[in-house]
Amino acid sequence: MRTLFLASVLLATGAQAGTTLDAVRKTHTLSCGAMTATNDETKDDTHGDTSAFGADICRAVAAAAHAVVVVHAFPSEELAYRALGAGTIALFVGGSPDPGLARRYGVDYLRPVFFDGQGLLVHKDRGIRSLRDLAGKHVCFIGTTQAERHLNDATRADGISIAPFPFEEIGEMEAALVGGSCDAETHDVTKLAAGRAAFHGRVHDFEILPDMLSLDPLSPVVRTDDADWARVVDWVTAALVQAEISGVTQVNAVQMRASADTVVQELTGVHRGLQWGLYLDDDWSLQAITAVGNYGEVFARDLGARSTLRLERGVNRPWTAGGLLWGLE
Repeated sequence: MRTLFLASVLLATGAQAGTTLDAVRKTHTLSCGAMTATNDETKDDTHGDTSAFGADICRAVAAAAHAVVVVHAFPSEELAYRALGAGTIALFVGGSPDPGLARRYGVDYLRPVFFDGQGLLVHKDRGIRSLRDLAGKHVCFIGTTQAERHLNDATRADGISIAPFPFEEIGEMEAALVGGSCDAETHDVTKLAAGRAAFHGRVHDFEILPDMLSLDPLSPVVRTDDADWARVVDWVTAALVQAEISGVTQVNAVQMRASADTVVQELTGVHRGLQWGLYLDDDWSLQAITAVGNYGEVFARDLGARSTLRLERGVNRPWTAGGLLWGLE
């Protein structure tokens, strides 16, 4: 059964069907927001720069509507939500679901497109391969934040006694890690990866452990007043994941129209099953895939092995490969 992450959106009242999609088609332009890293290095600086990934999701949605995309970078979610409310952008990619912010700004979070979360960055040469290996080690974190709470919860649950090392600023903490005072540093994984990328000649001396202390889903965010537009965005992201599951890539998408697989035929526009109810052209998913590739290609380019962050896929795999992402089926 096909499912969507749209329960709250579909319950919205007073929506004018197709308003946003009509505007995008009329102007042939999608104004879209993506999350960039903040300039400061304080307690509020939680995520690394995911703007390249967000921009590709924006491009896929724009391509499905036969439009071009204009990407605006935002250093905070609240600034992006204000832009959504003002009509400056029609979509923001990179919001962490928060019911308080959703109500305050009149926005809805759609199905997650990336799972960030708190991880551990360690020296490769200190024999640390898992959370349990941190027993007796100096673990650095930003004090009085969720990072400290999650670390305490995880070590308490595993009966591990660490040497806690709190900091006030991320820059100071990273310097302590590189200098050897910290055996490990804990923060959201995208932030750890961004910090590691800035270590230059020392970048290969550190690794991010597979252990996750928390999960922080990042989602596309839209205004609550247009359920049709929310449905379009949700199905485009689902199509990118399904394309990876079904082996449809940016290069072979057109040739895959000859496939006998019914899901592939829908993805490539041979059958109109995916067009129903979206007010899009028959080839919308084909356009999205040929614009940016499938989800795996987007991840590799913007967050994974081909990016400066060099993140492992981890839970950001399709459910068919043991991850948390699901497609159209």
